[in-house]
Amino acid sequence: MTARHGGRGGLLPAALEHARSGTSREPEAWAPRVAAAAGLPAAAGLGPATYFADLAAPRGERHVRLCTAAACFAARGGRHLAEVERALGVGVGTVDEAGSTSLQAVHCLGYCYAGPAALDGTSPRAGPDVADQLGGRTEPRAPGIPATDTTGAPVLLAGIAGGQSAWDVWRSVVTGLNPEDVQEEIVASGLRGRGGAGFPVADKWAAAAGKADTIVVANGDEGDPGSYADRLLMEEDPERVLAGLALACFACGARRGTVLVRSEYPKALVRLRRAVERATGAGDLAPSVEESGPRPFVEIVEGAGSYVAGEETALIARLEGARGCARPRPPYPTDHGLWDMPTVVNNVETLAAVPWILAHGGASYARRGVPHETGTKLVCLSERFARPGAYEVELGTPVDEIVTRFGGGPKGDGELVALQIGGPLGGFLSATALDVPLTTAALSERGVALGHAGMVAFGADIDPYELLGHIWEFAADESCGACSPCRVGTRRGLELAQRQDGPGESYGRLARLMGEASLCAFGRRVPAAVRSLARAYGPPLEAWER
Repeated sequence: MTARHGGRGGLLPAALEHARSGTSREPEAWAPRVAAAAGLPAAAGLGPATYFADLAAPRGERHVRLCTAAACFAARGGRHLAEVERALGVGVGTVDEAGSTSLQAVHCLGYCYAGPAALDGTSPRAGPDVADQLGGRTEPRAPGIPATDTTGAPVLLAGIAGGQSAWDVWRSVVTGLNPEDVQEEIVASGLRGRGGAGFPVADKWAAAAGKADTIVVANGDEGDPGSYADRLLMEEDPERVLAGLALACFACGARRGTVLVRSEYPKALVRLRRAVERATGAGDLAPSVEESGPRPFVEIVEGAGSYVAGEETALIARLEGARGCARPRPPYPTDHGLWDMPTVVNNVETLAAVPWILAHGGASYARRGVPHETGTKLVCLSERFARPGAYEVELGTPVDEIVTRFGGGPKGDGELVALQIGGPLGGFLSATALDVPLTTAALSERGVALGHAGMVAFGADIDPYELLGHIWEFAADESCGACSPCRVGTRRGLELAQRQDGPGESYGRLARLMGEASLCAFGRRVPAAVRSLARAYGPPLEAWER
């Protein structure tokens, strides 16, 4: 509570990260001192320092983060982890005796199209020989994201594929329209959040509009393994993200905006900060809160390694310097958010659509996609596809068309057995059940959530039992622990997945408890994702279809 209401907790994230980078010792040795320097109790420092993976993980002079998420797991069946351990001479989650090298397992680095992947410090390495790259036996590689527009009139790729300037839209809006005009266009567009929840953007903006001290937060903590859409936008067209944020601030009457970027995206952090400097110099953004008005002041904040911290209330807790745990609602962030001020949280991809909508009109956007789910979506295809990359498609495009026509089907002579959509909590479809339009409603009928719409292909070389264990391990690792159904349920689920004789009769009760009583969508979605996996693989996992 001190961190939340005292106003000093906001200094903690950067101070804790600075302290962590200078030592290989456990958080207990340095976090209390950081808190004391900020005038806070020891618990205010120990809480986040022992919660966030980037702070809690042992760190040597050379710190390597290795992706073990779905796409990288599928690329090599998980074998790359042991290969990297041997190449570096250090086990995952440890630092060598000399304190020179440490290895941390993370759940996504946004290189799903070229994995397995690692970050050597802040330098990316990607490819099937990632262990050799890290060991110095081959040249390091980190290919850029292949991005393709399939619509003929890109919205999200308007800058990357079409060369259109988002700041030109901002300048025309701020000089020629008022906030109500912008809100009306967003209402007409039918734009929904692209971070997974699909909440109408206009409703969220209206809930905060006109309230004093409103803040708009761009959520760049894209945690769904299999998706790299936000990384693409933040790295290759940061101006579009910032212009969308500025337009949201203008519509909501907010003088301040914040972009939270995953620490796993170091290039995105650099490029966004440079883009803010350029926009401030050009007069599009304000140099300080005191000088803000129609032009907002925008700051870039780095995350610290947590999947659940992408949930809006957990993200706000992170920005306040606390553990990134989900909070009960109500109150909603639009009433009591960051530092108790009204706060609008929109995903990066959501905001990137706003400049196009304001340039072409909400009605034009609404004609794209399908009724009630309008517009376009960036769909990310994993390394196991013949043509991996990010594709902008209209909502309603059949999944099998995306897989076969755009992705080219499975790589080489591989066989597609199951397709994961929307990350670990999205769900799975069997290769024979891809005749479904890419919409939230249609996928929900199949027991799958759209999420960020990342698609990870799994072939016949992947053991379904190992994949089941992988899902439960992810859930147990990333549960924030704020509620018992999820905290205990994910650990118990992992124990059951590791048994040789199936989950047993108790699993049905566990799944119902998690699905009905968990605090946030993380815990509620885990049993549904497992059920979809069981349906996709059939008899081998049928005991888990409960």
